[in-house]
Parts: sequence; C-alpha cells; structure tokens
Amino acid sequence: MSATTGSAPFSKAVVRAMQKLYPKALADNSWDNTGLLLEAPFVASRRRSNTVLLTIDLTRAVADEAIALDSSIIIAYHPIIFRGLKSLTFTNSQQQTLLRLASHGISVYSPHTAVDAAPGGLGDWLADIVTATRTIKNDSESEQTSKPAAKTPSNRDDDDDPFIEKPPARPVFTLAHHPSQTTVRLSKPSSPPTNSIPHTRRPIVPQSPELESHPGAGMGRIVTFSSPQPLPTLLDRIGRGLNNPKGFPIAIPQDATISELNISSVGICAGSGGSLLGNLDVDLLFTGEMSHHEALAAIEKGQVVINLFHSNSERGFLSEVLREQLEEVVTDEWAKIRDEESKEDYLKEALEEEDFEVLVSEVDRDPYGIVILKDGAE
Repeated sequence: MSATTGSAPFSKAVVRAMQKLYPKALADNSWDNTGLLLEAPFVASRRRSNTVLLTIDLTRAVADEAIALDSSIIIAYHPIIFRGLKSLTFTNSQQQTLLRLASHGISVYSPHTAVDAAPGGLGDWLADIVTATRTIKNDSESEQTSKPAAKTPSNRDDDDDPFIEKPPARPVFTLAHHPSQTTVRLSKPSSPPTNSIPHTRRPIVPQSPELESHPGAGMGRIVTFSSPQPLPTLLDRIGRGLNNPKGFPIAIPQDATISELNISSVGICAGSGGSLLGNLDVDLLFTGEMSHHEALAAIEKGQVVINLFHSNSERGFLSEVLREQLEEVVTDEWAKIRDEESKEDYLKEALEEEDFEVLVSEVDRDPYGIVILKDGAE
C-alpha cells in the first residue's frame, strides 16, 4: 500500500464498529443508500486526529465543524448521496461539501434506516420515551425562565385595543431552533425504571426471517399500553424526553380536546412517517413529519398526530445512544486494527495513538425553527 491510497486506519475501525452495531442488511436497501459514502485517502503528512463527528445532516456548517475539529470521519445519519452521481463539481453544494471533505482527508459513513430498524435503535429509543422507559434529566430547565404570557382578547389592556388609533409597532421575531443535543438518560436493562409503563411493542414492518440474529428488528414501532394513558401525560413525556418541553405540532379530531383523550396504542416512525403509519389502527401517530392531507385523513379517523419536524425526532439519539455505543465498540475495533495493520513507516505514527473521541455536532439542526412574534414594545 502506498502512502496515498486507502483510508485512515482509525476511520476503518469506526466503519467496522458501525457495521457491527447497525449492519447494512437491516437497512431498507430498496431505496436507501447506506454505508461508507466517501472514503478519503490517508496521507501521513497531514494525518488527522482520531475523532468521530456524529450528525443527522451533513451540511456545509457541519463540514466546517469537522474540519475545525480535525475529525477523521463523519457519521451522518442521513446519506449525503442518495442517487448516482455523474460528476463531482463545485456547482452543487452537496458535491462541494464532499470534495472539501475528501481534500481534508475526512471520510463519511451513513447508517440511516439500519439505525431505524435495529433492535435498541432509533425506533426503540422513541418508544422508550413514550413509555417512560428512559429516565429524563432536563439540564436545560435552568435556562427556561418564565416569560410574559401572550396577550389574548380576554386580557387586553387599552394599549391593545385595535380600535384605538396608534402608531404601528415594529414586530420583534425570535427564531428558536431545536437543541442539537438532549439530556435523556438510558436506563440500564438490568435495572428497569420504576415508572416504566407496562406495554408491549413490535415493529410495524418486521425484518425478513433470514435476519434471525437481530430479533425485534424492523421498521417503525407499535406500542400498546396495558391500560390507556392520558394524552397530556404522553405529551409531557415526549416534550421532556426530546428536550422540547415548550411545544410541538399536534393534530386531534375536530370535536375532541386534548384533556379528554386517552391513548391505548401508538404508531412510531422517526423522520417522515406518513407512508409507514398511514394505515395503522392505533390511537396516536408519533413521527417527525406527515403531509397536510395525511394528517387530515388521520384525524378524520379519530387519531391523534404528533409531528416534531423531521430531524428533531432523530437528533437526540446521537448523544444519548449512538455516542456511547460507538465509544465502546470502536475501542475494540481500534485495538484490532492496530494489531492487524502492517507497521509500515507511514502508518507507524497513526497506529501508535490509542486515544480517540466521539463527538456530537453542535451546529447540526433541523432546517425549520419556530418564529415567536413579540410585541415590539417588550
């Protein structure tokens, strides 16, 4: 092997670890594009640090972050390449990002639907939140100071009277993006939390029988509670579990109220769940996004729909599950690589470094935020 071919030894260890945790066989390969999407060449003279950066979306900002952190490889949940490319040029923003990363020696791996389907993966993480199987520690509560209540027609003062002529106030907008990291703590299997709600769960689309080594794998989850749960209780679990306690979109049947609704079953799908959840006979559809007409059809059938925005249903998994998993498995795979690789001079320094870091992007976020209109006088 020459000094300019092959990826960095540490990147190889990370790829092995991801394939061990989330085999490509679990992904929906009928349309998805998972695995090693960019294998950057290793050049000893500009060797990068043993750092993995986790992100949901590989944007230009995340690429800048990876370069600044001297990362060796990015684990991007969503594939930056979905379809075949006929060229790689700087006229396309995503291709531009790939070219920049390759020039800096940074590889890219995408697990996507393999993580969705895996037992203990993204689907089960969301199911754990709904069923209180996770212990929630909300570190952001100290930052959530109370703000003046929004004025409604019932509490207007004279200054708010629309019939009193006054100069128009310039509106003030606050754009709030969902935090890139959450503070949900995974309870150890040997010590289940006392507040876990009795329930059963199963995949919506079970994995093929030949994958017997992954019992419980499959796309989506259906949770059935032993006894009905008040909808406000579930909303609180979801809001706190995803570190978004101030609110998220919900659709309920026309003549219902949130306080009177009870939920016996939940259909769960991370990301875009319309096609997977549309025909389920459950009380609540919990996903990242559904179309307008899919939501209308659901509430017409008497169902409740919770949408979090696409990637907000996925992002917390990186810091609360995947980071810890990778730290454990990469430790073993990196030790094996260091023993297996030839001790050629150009690899010697790279193989001598035992330490590594797994980091979660601080700039990765959903493209949508919430705009809050405030009185210009405030």
